[in-house]
Amino acid sequence: MPTRARGRRLRSVLSATVLTAAALGGLLQPAQAAGDPGPSGGHPHQDRKLQQQLDRLVAQEDGPPGVIALLTRGDRTQVYTAGVGDIETGRPPHPDDHMRIASIAKAFSGAVALRLVDQGRLSLDDTIGERLPAQPEAWHAVTLRQLLQHTSGLPDYSAAPDFLEILNADPRHVFDPRRLLDFVADKPLLFTPGSLYEYSNSDNIAVALMAEAVTGARYEDLLRDLVYRPLGLRRTSLPLGYRLPRPYLHGYDVTPPAAPEDVSEAVGASGVWASGGIVSTPRELGAFIRGYGGPELLSEATREQQLTFRPGDSSEPAGPGTNAAGLAIFQYTTRCGVLYGHSGNFPGYTQLAATTPDGTRSLTFSINTQTNKSNKPALLARLRTVQENFACALLKGK
Repeated sequence: MPTRARGRRLRSVLSATVLTAAALGGLLQPAQAAGDPGPSGGHPHQDRKLQQQLDRLVAQEDGPPGVIALLTRGDRTQVYTAGVGDIETGRPPHPDDHMRIASIAKAFSGAVALRLVDQGRLSLDDTIGERLPAQPEAWHAVTLRQLLQHTSGLPDYSAAPDFLEILNADPRHVFDPRRLLDFVADKPLLFTPGSLYEYSNSDNIAVALMAEAVTGARYEDLLRDLVYRPLGLRRTSLPLGYRLPRPYLHGYDVTPPAAPEDVSEAVGASGVWASGGIVSTPRELGAFIRGYGGPELLSEATREQQLTFRPGDSSEPAGPGTNAAGLAIFQYTTRCGVLYGHSGNFPGYTQLAATTPDGTRSLTFSINTQTNKSNKPALLARLRTVQENFACALLKGK
């Protein structure tokens, strides 16, 4: 694809409502389910009805090329796949495939910040003015709590015309991630902090900068020391370039009648950084959300603040059931019970990671195309229905 045409398709990639979803149609390989051996080995029983739902999701005209869902209960994991993780080879998705986790990266920045709160190095009442005095004075009253809950009012840098102009010209442009807020530094707050909810990529950039300011450490090193190591994550990283570690789940844009386009490495990650740049695997994403959404990673006092929810405020895209917003985490109230988690979307990928409140069970659900409320909303509605059915299987199964 010519650079100019690619730029037109990708220019809104980093905003909360971006790009088009892919559909694969007749190119799909046969769907399949695979048992993932747990520590004791063996292949857990697969639910035929759940598998059929994935098969139908992939087979529909606007469906994703492939899907992988992991249901983990204690030390047992069931792996469901349909379609392909790589059109060229026909290889199915795998639990250890690297993939862009999109806005679930915001939960990682929340984990860093809240662990620093536990250590007494940050407070949820710390303000931008106190920790980042060089940021615009109009933003100085915004607190860490408001940033984590998307009630800050910070304008979204990823929608700024100057930012999009650079991205349009070169989707792989390497931004200085610590200067991303400069794109909206001349803008006032959108509303009085704490008065409204508005999902913004700027919030988690500011969170990461506050964490760096109080520690003197790079955000990437804080992720390693405060999140990856405690949770045993060895295949999770925050790259700034466009390359993905091998092997990876390929992400696609399909806009019929054009042929499917592999967009896995079409866009650099430096322009999303702490708001959406992390790369992980389905298996490690499950380990993360069980630790972060469960009681393992944070103290009881900090977790109580994390899990104070605003009813009706959704992740992007919305997760299964009824959504409510906590501090860099969302509550999904399904017909079968409550899960805590986060979702995300990026060119080629739509993600969900959720856990039971006790952290003993988790669901990760990944499709290798993008959908959100403004981009193929019918696909998102079908996806959320299937996700809720998987959530029920997680909550009810033994």
